[in-house]
Amino acid sequence: MYKRFVQERLEAALADTPVVLLNGARQTGKTTLVQEVAAASPGAVYRTMDDAATLASASSDPAAFVAQPGRPLVIDEVQRVPELFAAIKLEVDRKRTAGRYLLTGSANVLLIPKLSESLAGRMEILTLDSLSQSEMEGGSGDLLASLMEGRIGKRIFPAMQKGLALEERIVRGGYPEAVVRKDAQRRTAWFGSYVTTILQRDIRDLAHIDGLTDMPRLLALLASRTANMLNVAELSRSVGIAHNTLKRYLTLLETTFLIRQLPAWARNRGKRFVKAPKVHVCDTGIAAYLLDVDAARARHISHWGHLVETFVVGEVLKQTAWMAAPPTAYHFRLATGHEVDLVLEDRRGRVAGVEIKASARASAEDFAGLRALAEQTGSDFAGGVLFYSGDVALPFGDKLHAIPMHALWNREEPKK
Repeated sequence: MYKRFVQERLEAALADTPVVLLNGARQTGKTTLVQEVAAASPGAVYRTMDDAATLASASSDPAAFVAQPGRPLVIDEVQRVPELFAAIKLEVDRKRTAGRYLLTGSANVLLIPKLSESLAGRMEILTLDSLSQSEMEGGSGDLLASLMEGRIGKRIFPAMQKGLALEERIVRGGYPEAVVRKDAQRRTAWFGSYVTTILQRDIRDLAHIDGLTDMPRLLALLASRTANMLNVAELSRSVGIAHNTLKRYLTLLETTFLIRQLPAWARNRGKRFVKAPKVHVCDTGIAAYLLDVDAARARHISHWGHLVETFVVGEVLKQTAWMAAPPTAYHFRLATGHEVDLVLEDRRGRVAGVEIKASARASAEDFAGLRALAEQTGSDFAGGVLFYSGDVALPFGDKLHAIPMHALWNREEPKK
């Protein structure tokens, strides 16, 4: 069993918050984690909406269901009975004590307004992504914190340890069930079943529509465009789906954690909402499956650079999930052509940039976008890193560093 770095935040939230929701895609390990947390609490009661009888009970009388004794009352896959949120709100308002409910959901409630608003001020939402490379390799998982705090230049990065090649890490992804399958064909079979289940069950349940026949084709096309700007009008023409319908489908894919959109960063906050976002498939294992790419061919396809970018973006964002104050993720692009693959801004206004390069060589020209970002942010610029396939960490100017990708999962030691 892997240690999940978000567990510390989860336990802290239960100590002072009435309702804690652990959000994330199916099969990321949410059930395993909440059961482990519940096992440490003698009064915990576990219920799952994947059980037909439990689902029927919760649907018929949500108020009685959430009134069951148990602290916490653990409700797995709570999004399957949306009425539970209103019932939990009433119970919490009657008796507001910490750690009453521990919920898990495979749909992002932040993208379902009625659900996210029903427990405003009463619920803390945490995200459990698929396994990070750091969790799998026993790394420290604190590289991103060093970047946001401007300490990245004070770390020592050891030589790359023996292990899986980058291609293999990308095509296996991070879902625990896929990770443990050493046979590539068996892993492909798992990805096929997983995608089918999400598209035919979870999205159907959320949309209340049968026969979303365009979804598989849309998802495959998005995999071929991962790490690219999202042009909805052009995508609508390419896939043959009406503009408004396509926007709804994209929201459903994002709600079920199959894709993520990174909005554009701009100093003027109003402009962030009018510039095009970037789209990424959330797990590179799924992206490789949809592209029919294995480890042997990965470096030879035209999408290789984009897969590497999506992989690193995913690893960095996984590390934000267990930070005490997670920064918000964006991308950055100027009319001059300067761009940064990933921009992170925290609540204090500190901004960090992450550029990604599949090559094993780094040059000063690779930092043009990061320098442009530094100019835009001034004293708020915490630092910029270029993750590349080389093996040596190198400085490239004030607060700018080239860092090997393996630093994201190998254990780094601070300078003494």
